[in-house]
Amino acid sequence: MKEKGAGQVAIVGLGASGRAAARLALEHGGEVYVSDLRVDPQAAAAGAELEALGAHVELGAHDEHRIASADTVVVSPGIPPDAPVLRALVGRNVRWISEPEFAFRFLSRPLIAVTGTNGKTTTAALTAHLLEEAGIAVGLGGNIGGGFGPPASELALMDPPPDWFVLEVSSFQLADIDTFAPAVGVVTNLAPDHLDRYPTVEAYYADKARLFDNATAESRWVLFRDDPEVGALAGDAAGVRYWFGEADDFEGGYLDGDDLVLRLGGTATPLGSVSDLALLGRHNALNGLAAAVAARLVGAEPAALRRGLASFSPMSHRLEPLLERGGILWVNDSKATNVAAARSALASLDRPVVVLLGGWDKGEDFGDLLPASGPPVRAAIAYGAAGERIAGALEGAVRVVRAEALEDAVMAARAEARPGDAVLLAPACSSFDAFSGYEERGRRFAALARGED
Repeated sequence: MKEKGAGQVAIVGLGASGRAAARLALEHGGEVYVSDLRVDPQAAAAGAELEALGAHVELGAHDEHRIASADTVVVSPGIPPDAPVLRALVGRNVRWISEPEFAFRFLSRPLIAVTGTNGKTTTAALTAHLLEEAGIAVGLGGNIGGGFGPPASELALMDPPPDWFVLEVSSFQLADIDTFAPAVGVVTNLAPDHLDRYPTVEAYYADKARLFDNATAESRWVLFRDDPEVGALAGDAAGVRYWFGEADDFEGGYLDGDDLVLRLGGTATPLGSVSDLALLGRHNALNGLAAAVAARLVGAEPAALRRGLASFSPMSHRLEPLLERGGILWVNDSKATNVAAARSALASLDRPVVVLLGGWDKGEDFGDLLPASGPPVRAAIAYGAAGERIAGALEGAVRVVRAEALEDAVMAARAEARPGDAVLLAPACSSFDAFSGYEERGRRFAALARGED
């Protein structure tokens, strides 16, 4: 273990990551204080559970003095940097860390960390799947959410520990690291996102770049070759770089037409074809290459990589085919919460598309939504809080239909779609105007698509 005792730990936020960090600290003999402004029944139940384990929990307020006097302060990623409690801590010159940073201090096995703007969850889950296919014990978690993996602190409690940990990490989590140092780091891609929280794209990228803060000569990096911003993000960080992308002039993984090829040590090894994958879209083939390179670097043999790439199933809410009825394919990409992800989803399909766009506006330029290549967009259904701005940005470029709620958008899509088309939910926005998260939005879309409501 990197740490033998947790000391006094203050945890701000009683979400999943905060609860996991509290349990980890208690397991290591920590004196734990947890606070959250929420007082709802769910928060009360979570607080009672932690108090039964020995934590002190305060709901409805934050004891700033108690937090500031702790040896370690852990802040949940959902709490924005300008929250009053964090401003107060800044005023006291108190530093805090993220939950993955706290967990990292107790991990006893090496770590693969996956970040980027889009494709993080698929790549992290696929990496873990490839390792399992190779007989390598793995713990998967982090920012992965959606029931696919637990917070990092839960992985640190695994007994016995696995051979490797795989964590998806967000910019919010990387912003508050200190010692966090993956043995293998993966960056899937970069695009503007979270501009409702970051003042500039550069500030968002700067937090992503913290992945490289503790690089050593032994660090290995798996980077997207086709995006120069990704290479720039790594800068002159120590370690060995491997790449994945469409070109073939590097060590790593590349697409040769529709074939996935691994090249390490100068030897090219075929891993199958894009058509072998159950995942939709060329971008998911690139995610597969990133995962394959990472898994191969830690010992997975090519035969296991081929089996794993072919057997990995599509993940919920991520370009997920739902059903085909009346010649119309319904696809749920509720996780496409930014413009780049929605544009990639549109380019990935092989038939005309009716796309549903809308939700909570994150401040991006919707004029960049339509890809330069890919299937024709028959109609864009603009709905929700961002609907008006989306409609204005796309007017003249594509047929635009305005709708209020998601239910209205699905009805409009039914009227617009023709046999041979796809109806795609790729909102390019977060879901918080009407839903608790992209998962709830995706489930609602799936139910509407199936005619269950």
